[in-house]
Amino acid sequence: MRWDNLRIDGEEERHLAGYSEPARVRTFDAPEALDVRFYEVRARSALNSVPKRSRMPFRWTINPYRGCTHACTYCLAGDTPILMADGRARPLEDVRVGDGIYGTVGRGRFRRYALTRVLDHWSTVRPAHRVTLEDGTELIAGGDHRFLSDRGWRYVSGSERGPLNRPHLRPGSRLVGTGRLFRPPGHSTDYRRGYLCGIVRSEAGLGSSASARAARARGDPQRFRVAIADLDAVRRTRQYLSDFGVSTRQFALAGTGGSTRGGTAIRTSALADASTAKGLARWPRSATEEWCKGFLSGIYDAEGSGGGGEAGRILGSDDEIIEWSAFCLRRLEIPHAVETARAGDGPCSVRLRGGPAQHLRFVQTVDPAVNRKRTVEGAPVTADAPLRVESVEPLGFELPLFDMTTETGDFIANGIVSHNCFARPTHTYLDLGAGRDFEREIVVKVNAPELVRAELARPSWRGEHVALGTNTDPYQWVESRYRLMPPIWEALRDAHNPCSVLTKSPLLLRDIELLRELTARTSFQANLSVPTLDERAWRATEPHTPHPRKRLEAVAELNRAGVPTGVLVAPLMPGVNDAPEQVEPILELASEAGATSVAGVALHLRGEVRGIFFDWLREHRPDLVGRYEQLYRRGAYAPADERRRLGALVARERRGSRPTLRGQDPGPPPQKRPERPRTPQTEPQESLF
Repeated sequence: MRWDNLRIDGEEERHLAGYSEPARVRTFDAPEALDVRFYEVRARSALNSVPKRSRMPFRWTINPYRGCTHACTYCLAGDTPILMADGRARPLEDVRVGDGIYGTVGRGRFRRYALTRVLDHWSTVRPAHRVTLEDGTELIAGGDHRFLSDRGWRYVSGSERGPLNRPHLRPGSRLVGTGRLFRPPGHSTDYRRGYLCGIVRSEAGLGSSASARAARARGDPQRFRVAIADLDAVRRTRQYLSDFGVSTRQFALAGTGGSTRGGTAIRTSALADASTAKGLARWPRSATEEWCKGFLSGIYDAEGSGGGGEAGRILGSDDEIIEWSAFCLRRLEIPHAVETARAGDGPCSVRLRGGPAQHLRFVQTVDPAVNRKRTVEGAPVTADAPLRVESVEPLGFELPLFDMTTETGDFIANGIVSHNCFARPTHTYLDLGAGRDFEREIVVKVNAPELVRAELARPSWRGEHVALGTNTDPYQWVESRYRLMPPIWEALRDAHNPCSVLTKSPLLLRDIELLRELTARTSFQANLSVPTLDERAWRATEPHTPHPRKRLEAVAELNRAGVPTGVLVAPLMPGVNDAPEQVEPILELASEAGATSVAGVALHLRGEVRGIFFDWLREHRPDLVGRYEQLYRRGAYAPADERRRLGALVARERRGSRPTLRGQDPGPPPQKRPERPRTPQTEPQESLF
């Protein structure tokens, strides 16, 4: 391939997974291609079968390109703490594929915290920005990263005019999340003493000399026993006792009667060990901060409850435990309230105040062992924490930044709900990264035209309909340089093979003469997708695509040249672009353009596109989230009655005769041809965002 200003990159060849021959790496100096590498590969096939589950009315497609220069770029600094599934924090750079973390999901009118898994993780180098919040939290992120605010998703940087005109952070923007994540304590000697004091005071049976004699008479010389409900706490207690020289045995309790609340216990019958355990249960004369953290951790493992949106509580078997719990919470400045029994005969519990944010701060500060008590799953996402933006400033240099893909489409970065990137799996199959690589490493199947010609000539090929533009737009801007489509059209023309194309680009006009020849020899249909004429809706849903009115002008020119070209009002999105007053102008202009067909296709949300669309919906139309959750609760497609309703919006065009340009002679009727295969109609969902 040759073009103006071509130069060969320093890395002239590189092997890509899935290709037997090395790919030639090229770059060129067009403004739209700066910092982009093109991998010229020789593919093994060009005709791709369409999975049956996609419900498409065709079985074969051709995609000359892989990768997208219009993909979003996000990324955060590697030391950004991420909220893991166990309630602890881990640096983003240390998160791995398959790890359980927290994200969020929309349920009814509210967004709630939910467990999710990491699907992909990668690093890139980007210009970095510092976001400073009112509580002192600092976030280092790329300018295209998005955080959730009380007014929807906001980019780190943007402008009021020009190509970066988009919702972005400003001083005063209020972010949403749990608030700053805290590092766990260091489990020092004081911490371990405090933990054992909490566990032993709540759960231990320390035998007196009389009870010890009775135990020996029963053949059970037991001096010390702790019954604990959760194995996580059992393991930690045994380890800490061992650190202080106390050897214990673990056993299952025969029953759960009396005051015993768990099915597992540990014990020791050695007098020295029992004496040491008694000493660890004594109240300290002067409690350090680390001892307070350990005590709260132990007493919460033994007597605590809460999480998942419920207020955390510490129950006390006596007033002394309640008083010490309240003292330690005051020492750590954790909001709480001491509650009394209904009869008013003294305190009965200590309740944490402040909702999920303070509950998470508590468990991260004291680090209890029992994971089920650390959860915030199901808790509502709120903007209660002091998370107003103080400043956003570019650092003036690039940094290694990290990002990941999750099942929910987001994650919690240092306490802020953070948007993630949806990596295209096909790029990872090539051993290319899902981050920067997907945006800047474009695979070009340079032998696609010759493959198409060879595969159409096979005796086994049955001349089935081939649809182009079903996955990636074959007329994205790079096609103006590589010019792969003309020889592909020539091969389809010479084989008399039925085909169609769906695109958003008037670049299709470049090949108008070939399309006329194709139309004369076989069944052919072109479609340009025009989902809306509204300027704001177009910029919000289809950035970087040609203007919808330019597409309609291309429809008119193609039909004037005798190339049957229709309009696909797609996707039709309930509540977004499905009002009759929104659709009617498209129908009128389509009629003026002589569109051979006008079809309406309801939005479908397959795979990654579902998360992308719901993110867009929460940012731009949060009032519709509940409606879409109901419509798409069973899968990727809207219910049949909803699809019929949306299709009926444009049905009048299909019932009438072939539209003509207003004020023009329609000319002689078209020559009768053999019946054509049904014209496939589909929409490339990925191009919406």
